[in-house]
Amino acid sequence: MNEYSDEERKFLLCLAHRAIAAELRKEELDASSPSPRLAEPRGAFTTLHRFGALRGCIGYVVPLFPLYRTIAATAVAAAFHDPRFAPVTVDELAELQVEISVLSLPAPIAPEDVEVGRHGLMVTLGQARGLLLPQVPLEWGWDREKFLAETCRKANLREDAWKHGANLEAFTAEVFGEKQPAESLR
Repeated sequence: MNEYSDEERKFLLCLAHRAIAAELRKEELDASSPSPRLAEPRGAFTTLHRFGALRGCIGYVVPLFPLYRTIAATAVAAAFHDPRFAPVTVDELAELQVEISVLSLPAPIAPEDVEVGRHGLMVTLGQARGLLLPQVPLEWGWDREKFLAETCRKANLREDAWKHGANLEAFTAEVFGEKQPAESLR
């Protein structure tokens, strides 16, 4: 069962687009929460795709702000501050598809308890940290060991660091997004 209604989901997806457009236009984003649930602090990631390819993904693991503010901030960060990509341009706005992942709190997990497709993972060793959302291993067809290895790799650690002292935490996510570019704006 979904935690968020269709209306709340559409609001958050539309808010992500509006936040990106406001940033491009150097305008103030006019946003407030339409429901108490969207005002609750939650960790979340906003992922942007363009023509089916990743265009940016940024998020907060821990709940720092109300969810609606987290989505606005992570959408702007994914569009303009993901170091893997050039900033989004005005010409790309109508071509962006937004996907949102609202996270549970991370909790320690044993490697053998990781469930592909259910858990997202965060691995930490010293200052190194890597995170992959629950949908990533499904998109790539990974099994549990490959998922653990790739999360370590994301942290710039050896792929077997999860066997040698790295801290492993899991979380779940409610994931929803647009099937077509800028669908939530229609």
